[in-house]
Formats: sequence, structure tokens, C-alpha cells
Amino acid sequence: MSRDPRYDVLFEPVTIGPVTAPNRFYQVPHCSGMGYSMPKTLAAMRASKAEGGWGVVCTEYCSIHPTSDDTPFPHATLWDDEDVRSHALMCEQVHAHGSLAGVELWHGGRGSTNLLSREIPLGAASMPVGKPFSAQTRAMDKDDIRKLRRWHRDAALRAKAAGFDIVYVYATHGYLLSQFMSRANNRRTDEYGGSLENRARLTRELIEETKDAVGDSCGIAVRFSTSVGPGAPAPIERGEQQDMFAMLAELPDIWDINISDYTLEAGVSRFVNKAGWNEPYYDGFKAMTSKPLVGVGRFTAPDVMVRQITQGRLDMIGAARPSIADPFLPNKIKEGRDDDIRECIGCNVCIASDRAGVPLSCTQNPAMGEEWRRGWHPETIAARKSDDRVLVVGAGPAGLEAARALGQRGYAVTVAEASDTPGGRVSAESALHGLAEWARVRDWRVHQIRKMANVEMFFGSRLDAEQVREYGFPHVVIATGSQWRGDGVGRSYVDPIAGHDRANVFTPDDVMAGVDIPCPVMVFDDDHVYMGGVIAETLAASGKQVTLVTTAGEASPWADYSEEIGRVNEALVTAGIDVVTNHVVTDFNDDGVGLAAVYGGAVSRRPAASLVMVTARIPDDDLYYALKADEAALAGSGIKSVTRVGDCLAPGSIAAAVHGGHGYAQGLDEAAPGEVSFKRERATV
Repeated sequence: MSRDPRYDVLFEPVTIGPVTAPNRFYQVPHCSGMGYSMPKTLAAMRASKAEGGWGVVCTEYCSIHPTSDDTPFPHATLWDDEDVRSHALMCEQVHAHGSLAGVELWHGGRGSTNLLSREIPLGAASMPVGKPFSAQTRAMDKDDIRKLRRWHRDAALRAKAAGFDIVYVYATHGYLLSQFMSRANNRRTDEYGGSLENRARLTRELIEETKDAVGDSCGIAVRFSTSVGPGAPAPIERGEQQDMFAMLAELPDIWDINISDYTLEAGVSRFVNKAGWNEPYYDGFKAMTSKPLVGVGRFTAPDVMVRQITQGRLDMIGAARPSIADPFLPNKIKEGRDDDIRECIGCNVCIASDRAGVPLSCTQNPAMGEEWRRGWHPETIAARKSDDRVLVVGAGPAGLEAARALGQRGYAVTVAEASDTPGGRVSAESALHGLAEWARVRDWRVHQIRKMANVEMFFGSRLDAEQVREYGFPHVVIATGSQWRGDGVGRSYVDPIAGHDRANVFTPDDVMAGVDIPCPVMVFDDDHVYMGGVIAETLAASGKQVTLVTTAGEASPWADYSEEIGRVNEALVTAGIDVVTNHVVTDFNDDGVGLAAVYGGAVSRRPAASLVMVTARIPDDDLYYALKADEAALAGSGIKSVTRVGDCLAPGSIAAAVHGGHGYAQGLDEAAPGEVSFKRERATV
């Protein structure tokens, strides 16, 4: 296939100071959950982006000194020469594919807790650190500022020694430089405070000194906010940002522009899902500088990318999450395979992984984070080792991914789905309020499968154990999913709630099936992830009077990991939903729902005509156990293995289901892994 000539502009080289990017695709700095402790895992992950065609591949935030320590969140470091060796591994692997490597030098200021280093945090003023610990920054004096400048220069020189082509001055996201630039945070009366010029002074000095140190061979980038949303940690007025940008416009070699409100810049598709939503924030900045601009917008469609270039908004197409979902996105556009792009769904599972302190995972790309430790590649997979056929029972996320990957390996695969359509829980959940883009998980896999002559899918095909044995497939994959419990058993209860067996007790499955739920409705969320809030919003959007009761201190607390906690709770209030936190449901009867406070145990009752339980799920594993109950019958049918994957094995996230289905496909007919199924990086002793 040939590339659409409309997209040729995306493959033009771009000069960045003394270096040249081979195209306009730019993987901006993004967290990895690997940081300084997993250099091999990190290098292989970044290398997959370079192999996939990203012209520039950057690290995550890279600390310049122990006074900028974000532990337990994994971050990169350039504190000493040992760090140079670790980063050199990434640079070598990125360069091997013809891409430029970039590093984002970072000092967190009051955004750093320094729990590992135990250094006193530094800041423009003495203020509490940004995370809930009993600590404040030390207001930086002139000597501290001189030291900071030296640390930054030393880190830039180490970056050059490691082989980086682009070195950042990081002046956004509420970290130290943006704290200095902010009128609200910077109340200093010396030459680093007060006027706009004074507040921008430190940023100017670091740009000039970084350019002096490494600008002969490295492009100098500045990450800078063009605008601030209401949740920004260090507000700078829009007009002031434009003026600061104009003051510094010609100093760096490239500008990486963004929005300081991270919940907007990296907003989940539930709240930020319109293509080109970012354009108003970027308009006008390119006219102020001759230097190239890169920016993000969860770009997955080449037409939207081209628009950023042709309308004079950006020079390079920045991406974090789309490059995670599909590291080969640029090459697919280049080769005219746009319909093969595995589009980001904006679920922020990747961000949640990093915030949990573990390597990135991705709902769409099960190979993310597994490139080195399991040897998984985002595009290729080992050919089949036998002619055995495989039956996959269930076409949800686990079943579809297992079938797709098995088909890619060359196995003959048959998928039997009980319902009339593919997708399982993905189809059901993507119909809920705000989750439409999640359907991409189903659509991409179905599209890939339909191109494979060796994979066939049958719908309306509910199989029992006897039928499975009759077909005699050597390998059977049970991917039949799970169901939400209706008895209230979950995190808080191991026994059913009184009244759970009454009429008008429902589950999310009922809501997703379109069952009419009588008003007023009470939703009991003991799950704490996203479903309780989404179900409440979905019911409210249909005109229902809804109360959300949760045992947590706020609605959907998992959303703190995915950077949407504020937006989730604001959306519930805006929708008119009464949110009752720190309470459990005790019973349901004619007088309504009984509640008890988590702390203190005070009891109360609330009127409700119906109760929706969002607590836990039960695996649909009856078929698996029916087959496994008679091993002799299995062997007599020629069945060598019966394996559960996804929610049928253990209910979890869609990402976990996809990963499980992929893992099965990777392992079929391969040598059985040991007790630990992946390589671990270890500290040298």
C-alpha cells in the first residue's frame, strides 16, 4: 500500500538547532513507571518507539539533583556518571533506528518530597510540599540559585555524554521553574521576583547556560505552558504566559508547548475526547517565534495531525499516550496502513501504572512494558510451533486478543461467542456515559481478525461442555468473562446485604442491558474504580434521581491514579447526583436503604425505589469447570489443554483481560516459564 500524499508533510525532516529529526513525529517526555531503577526495561520500551518511526524519542522527567526526588514515583536521574551509563543504553537503542533521543532535565521544587534522598526541598518561597507530607520547602537564597544553575549545567553535560541529542529546560507542570514564573507562588522581592522579567529570569538563565554547555551538538528544548486550566498547581495568567513566551521566544531550538492543567493536557476521554480540543490553547504562539513548536492532543488520526502543520499551529506532532498505544503509528501512516493504527482510548491506565510505581501498561497495547522483560514486540510475534487448532469461547477483550494474536502466529482459530455481537464487556461499557472511545478496543481487534483467513468467528453460539468435546480442538480457551454481583459482597462485606434478593436490586449489567431502573435510585459503590461513578452519571443523564453512596472518602478514588479524580467528582455534582461518602449500605426494605457511617457507625435511612450494587464480580467459569471435571473425556476428545483467560480467570480491568489473552497466545506451544515468568532487573551486588 502507498501513503496518501496528503500525509507527506508529516515525513519532512525538521531542524532542531544542530540536529535534525527525520520526520515530524515526536514522542514527548512521558512517565514510564521504570525510571532509574529499570534501565534495560526503559531502553527497550523507548527503542520500540524509534523502531516504529517516531523521529524524536524522549525520556521521562529526569532529576538533576537529589533535592529533586519524587520517590516512590519512578523517575529518571542524572546525578552522577553511573546514571550516564544507564541513559547511554537508551540512546544507543534509539539511535539504532535513526531517531533522536531527548532528555527532560527536571527540578520539582515544592513538587518533590525527597523521601529517598531526605534532602530539604527547595522552592521560590517556603511553602508546603505538593504531596500530603509534613514538609515545607526552604526558600532559595542566591547561593541556592547559583547551585541550581550549576546542577542543571552539570546534568546537561552528563546528558551530552550519554548521547542525548535534545536537552530540555522544563518550565511547566507546576515544578520549580513554573513556581518562579508564577505571580501567585513567587512573592520574592529580589531580582528573581516581582516583575515579569524577574520571574522569568531563572528560566532564561538555564536556557542560556544549557545552550552554552551543550548547544554545539544538542538541540535545546523548553517545555512551556501556553495556558492554565482551573486545576493548575501554579497559575500564570494567559496574558503573562504570552508575554513570557515572547521574551524567551528565540532562545531555545524548539518549544514543547502544553497546558499546565495536567487533567486537561492528559485528560481521560471520558471528559476530554474531541479531536483538536487543544487547538485554541496553541493558536498564536507560532507567530511569536521562528523556532519549531511541538504539542500534544492525543493525536491518532493523520488528518488531524496534518491540520496542525498546514494551519500553522505546530511544526511537530507530539504524543505520549498514542505512542504507548501504538509505537508503530508513524510507520503505519508512512506505509499507507492507517486502518491498522491501534488508537489510544484515553483511559489513562498508563498514567495509573506510573502513579502506582510500576512499569507502564496499556489497554490497547499489551506489549507495553513487556518489551525487555518478556520479549514481547508491539507488532511481531513468533510463528506457530504446531498445526494444532484453537477454539476460543467468548469474544470479549481477552478472547478477541487471544484470537487475534494466535491468528497472527498462524494458528487456525475458531471463536464462538454466545451473543450476537463481539466485544463482551467492552461493547457494554462503551455504551455508558463518556466511555464511547473504549469501543476502539473491540473495533481494532475485530478489524484485524477479519483480515485473517485462518480465524473465523461465530456469533449466537453458546457452547456447553459436550459440544466443546465434540468439536475436539486440541486447545480450548475459555474467555467467558464475568458478571457483577447483586448481593453486595465486595470490599466491605463477605456476606450478602439484607434485602439483596428483593425486587428492584440491580447491577451494572442490568444498567448496561437497558433495564429500566425505578426512581429514586441509590447506587452503592464499594468497587472504588470507575464503574460506580459512571453508572451514576449514566442514570442521571437519562433523567433519573440518583444518590451515590460509597464506602470511600470520595467517589471513585481509583481515579486519583488516572488523573481524573477532580473531574469525576465535579461531574457527579454538576449532574445533580447526591454523593454520600464514608458510608456502607446495611439493608434494603420498603422504607428505603439503611446506611451506616464507616467511622463512628451512625445509622440512617434514605428513601430509594431501587438499589444498584457496584461491589464485586463473579467469574463465568462454569464451562471451564465442567470441562475440567472429566479429564478422561477431554483426552478422549483430543483436547490437550483448557485454559481460562481474562475476567473468567479473575475479574479485573479491560487492560488486564487484553494482557491475559495476549499472554496465552504468546505462550502456546512454547517452553513453560519458570516460577517467575519474566526477567527482573536487579541492583548489582
